[in-house]
Amino acid sequence: MTAVHAPQRPLPQMSTLPVLPKKPLPPGRPREWYETHNRRLKAMRIAIALLDTGVYTPEQAHNRRIRTVAARIGVHPPSLTTCRLVRALLP
Repeated sequence: MTAVHAPQRPLPQMSTLPVLPKKPLPPGRPREWYETHNRRLKAMRIAIALLDTGVYTPEQAHNRRIRTVAARIGVHPPSLTTCRLVRALLP
């Protein structure tokens, strides 16, 4: 049985995406909070890029595919924990 892969569509250019003003993170939180916050942001970026390429279910989002998409959008390679979080964000 062969796997059916949806054709990959090109990702939108960064200039076409809306630019939101960055706000500083709240001071005084434990380091773990900042790490978790940044991990969630990274996972959301990757999940959105996966949806743009036609990956709609967690079963389609293998670690290799997640890391490939991360490289395409210019994000550092995600850890196993981040890959699990990306799959949890997919519907």
